Amino acid sequence: QVQLAESGGGSVQAGGSLRLSCQASGNSFRAYSVGWVRQVQGNSAKREAVARISPGGMIDYADFAKGRFTASRDNAKRAVYLQMDSLKPEDTSVYYCVAQWSPPEYWGYWGQGTQVTVST
Repeated sequence: QVQLAESGGGSVQAGGSLRLSCQASGNSFRAYSVGWVRQVQGNSAKREAVARISPGGMIDYADFAKGRFTASRDNAKRAVYLQMDSLKPEDTSVYYCVAQWSPPEYWGYWGQGTQVTVST
């Protein structure tokens, strides 16, 4: 069992930066892929992948995140991070920390989500 708690969301102007953090509990953290998922703008029922980090540290990014977002994990601290730079209004969303990935895009554990708002 893994519990996830995000922090670090907020409001920022376009071009600014935010860093999201996620604190995990549970002994299986190291064995799981972890990542970030966000709500699709205009459709609260849909989610889209932002980044995924394998247990070994390999990172996959969504196309929109490449070059602007940096995901990382710290197994010793049971933490996951998302550094978001050059933010755009279209990045406005609820961001979820997730763990335990299985293909094609299923996540077993979710945090409660944190709101990110980017204004023009």
